[in-house]
Amino acid sequence: MKIVVAGGAGMMGCIAVQDLARGEAVTELVIADRNLEAARQVAGYIASDKISLADIDVRDHEALVQALRGADCCLNAAAYYFNLDVMGACLEAGVHYADLGGLFHTTRKQWLLDDQFQAIGRSAVLGVGSAPGIPNVQARYAADLLDTVDTVRIYDGIRPPPPGAVAFTYAMSTILDELTLPPVVYRGGDFEACQPLGEPEDYCFSPPLGLLPVHLSLHSEVATLPLTLKSKGVREVVFKINYWGMAPDAVASIKALVDLGFASRAPVLAGETTVAPRDLLIALLGAHVLPILSFLEPPKSQPPDWAKEIVTEVRGARYGRPVTYRLATATVKGPLPTGAAASIVAQWLAEGRIPPGVHPPETALDPLPFFQELEKRGIPTQVSVTQPL
Repeated sequence: MKIVVAGGAGMMGCIAVQDLARGEAVTELVIADRNLEAARQVAGYIASDKISLADIDVRDHEALVQALRGADCCLNAAAYYFNLDVMGACLEAGVHYADLGGLFHTTRKQWLLDDQFQAIGRSAVLGVGSAPGIPNVQARYAADLLDTVDTVRIYDGIRPPPPGAVAFTYAMSTILDELTLPPVVYRGGDFEACQPLGEPEDYCFSPPLGLLPVHLSLHSEVATLPLTLKSKGVREVVFKINYWGMAPDAVASIKALVDLGFASRAPVLAGETTVAPRDLLIALLGAHVLPILSFLEPPKSQPPDWAKEIVTEVRGARYGRPVTYRLATATVKGPLPTGAAASIVAQWLAEGRIPPGVHPPETALDPLPFFQELEKRGIPTQVSVTQPL
């Protein structure tokens, strides 16, 4: 099979490329990215003869369509702003599609393309990284075992850097959006916009993470789960994260700049130059993005220095009795799950295992085979059940 990874030289895309290169069924793997220098670094580190490079800006529709022709699937790892552009190219090229998430609002717009993908007999799965992606499937696993679902609460824990450290583990533009855009929760049958960083609480993750402060953040799980679990009667869906894996004091420093207007997209005159404050802020903070190769799985003799756990708690009822399922998917020795989960789904799409149309992960993916594939990669899932005696 031939898979094109749009944005494959990015921080999460490179993890997917590494996993795809190991796939026995994958015979051709194209890193389609406008940053050829980073693409060469990724290809050199992975060292697979399956990999080729394509100098592609995903905003160049004709060039992207040409690169996609003949491919079995496009895994879109570019920034979520370009999801609709890449989906449009896939429709024209007749290629299956997957991405890492659309930050709620874009995901809702993408779902509207369902009829178009069905019409050409192709499939699209929205948001199949670590989160969104894994929590959606965790929720589906629990919902299948319950007669009714009351609440779905998702907690994303990442081992933070030392206090004062400023380091970013994914696209700075997306982090800024998550920091400034109102998070959406689903409560009492309605979507509700809340304050950024709102509803803080301490949540106990598994070691080595332990107790971490978490807060609301805009995310795509909340865009789909209330609708796909509607028949189960779900009344609350919430997503929380611990400062996007950053040190809390670093987040406070960035928030202070945001409060002063540095996240504004409106151009301002600075001396003789006009610049959007947001663009300047992203450029300056870009110096603190971790090196691209630090996201790839190191040799077996060198353990990764990351730790991440995604927990979904689903409360509901079975046979009239209250039951809570807690699913926890963790990685401390395997690759980061964002790229690994996306790689699994891209291969399933290429194999024709997902029906035509546009799907969220919870309707597209069979939970047990999905979790088994993650476990093969050193990303196990544990389930606990709480119910009255």
